[in-house]
Amino acid sequence: QAQLIESGGGLVQAGGSLRLSCAASRLAFSGYNMGWFRQAPGKEREFVASVSSFGGMTYYADSVKGRFAISRDNAKNTMWLQMNSLKPEDTAVYYCAAGSTLGRLTNGNTDYWGQGTQVTVSS
Repeated sequence: QAQLIESGGGLVQAGGSLRLSCAASRLAFSGYNMGWFRQAPGKEREFVASVSSFGGMTYYADSVKGRFAISRDNAKNTMWLQMNSLKPEDTAVYYCAAGSTLGRLTNGNTDYWGQGTQVTVSS
């Protein structure tokens, strides 16, 4: 069974930065499009960003454009989310996801999910 493990979450002040990592195992990583989603308390899980299997295409939610950057290294089976200029409304559990179809992944139809990492932004 494929495994996705997120790390890098934590507590940060507004305006600060965090870098999330997603390490994949037992997965043909380069064959999957990857994405980040988040879920805030009392809200539905929402799309944050996605990257195509070889990194050539990236997509972002409007709420994070210009502040977050998604990247991947297929040789390391790892994906990252660099989060800058963090706001309190970015507080959520962030999930890593893998999907065989980029469009479906962006809509939340994924093949695999990670367990999530908590990001808390204080004002």
